[in-house]
Amino acid sequence: MHVPSEAAESLSLHPKMAEQNKISIKNKRASFDYEILEEWVAGIVLTGTEIKSIRMSKASLVDCFCYLHNGELFVRGMNIAEYHWGTYNNHQPKRDRKLLLNRKELRKIDRALQDKGLTVVGIRLFVNERGLAKLVIGLGRGRKKYDKREHLKEKDAKRDMDRAMKR
Repeated sequence: MHVPSEAAESLSLHPKMAEQNKISIKNKRASFDYEILEEWVAGIVLTGTEIKSIRMSKASLVDCFCYLHNGELFVRGMNIAEYHWGTYNNHQPKRDRKLLLNRKELRKIDRALQDKGLTVVGIRLFVNERGLAKLVIGLGRGRKKYDKREHLKEKDAKRDMDRAMKR
């Protein structure tokens, strides 16, 4: 069935689907501890109760990182709280979860991880317009303590300049 463009614009998503698109769980610690060099968007293999918990924003990326095992990328340390109404089928909150990327991206990550001091960390977890959970991962180089202080000074100076410009 063909829908005219005016009618297509007036058709809106179901209210629950609109709420799902607003879900964005960030790992603020990653941008503080690491200098992010490159980013990728990866799908996640989840069970039913895990996606329901994510849609309720019951997830945390604080200590998560990614590792390669047998040519597949996994995320470890991502905490998805147990689903409140889950039964014996409920998931384990801190289990390792497989990430979905194409082979070319996996090879690039594998080569990058061979370098010393680089790691892959989870940056942001979101639900796309189709209702699928995605994880933005980034290749990061760890910052030293003095780098962190320098970064904070730069952010403060930028914030002060923005405030001055608004006046």
